[in-house]
Amino acid sequence: MKQFPSQKYSTAGAYCSAYFDEHQKAAATVKPEQLDKAAAVLSDCIRDGGVIFVCGNGGSASISNHFCCDALKTLRSDTSLAPRIMSLASTSPVITAIGNDIGFEEIFAYQLDSMLRPADILVTVSSSGDSENIVRAVKVAKSKKNQVISLTGFGGGRSRNLADVNLHIDCDNYGIIEDIHQSLMHILMQYLRHQEMSLALVEERTF
Repeated sequence: MKQFPSQKYSTAGAYCSAYFDEHQKAAATVKPEQLDKAAAVLSDCIRDGGVIFVCGNGGSASISNHFCCDALKTLRSDTSLAPRIMSLASTSPVITAIGNDIGFEEIFAYQLDSMLRPADILVTVSSSGDSENIVRAVKVAKSKKNQVISLTGFGGGRSRNLADVNLHIDCDNYGIIEDIHQSLMHILMQYLRHQEMSLALVEERTF
């Protein structure tokens, strides 16, 4: 895995060209079979009436929140699917209470321990895959026998190996990793919507 950037660029345009070259290389490292498994786990959870819990820190928290938007709006459009989804990163009063009184490493795990039920799944978004609060959330889900999908980058960290399904980006640039994680979220939601629609409707609608 080559570091990017590893040199200085004279213009923003030159940096942009190099960035997208690296972006393309990183996107090609996503394993299609893992994406197939992720789609199946998400589909089963929705059809079984389970809740999709999503969590992440920083930019990954924004992806977690966006995941809810695409599930509740995009995925429902033109389909009979009725996903139930919650971003554990969106509950700022709860997060700050847990972080202040118990510890930041527990902000997701503590929520999951109360709310996780048998049909539910956990999706974690973490560039390092090794943030302590992410790893603890994964361990809570696994202890309750719930399935976990992890989105990772860099070396993948502990959550890469703990998860049932891992969507890994072989890259060491935060921006590129987060870009592709966001793309994978869009791909999964659009694909699941696409599967529920007739070809005529697919051709008519925008995605």
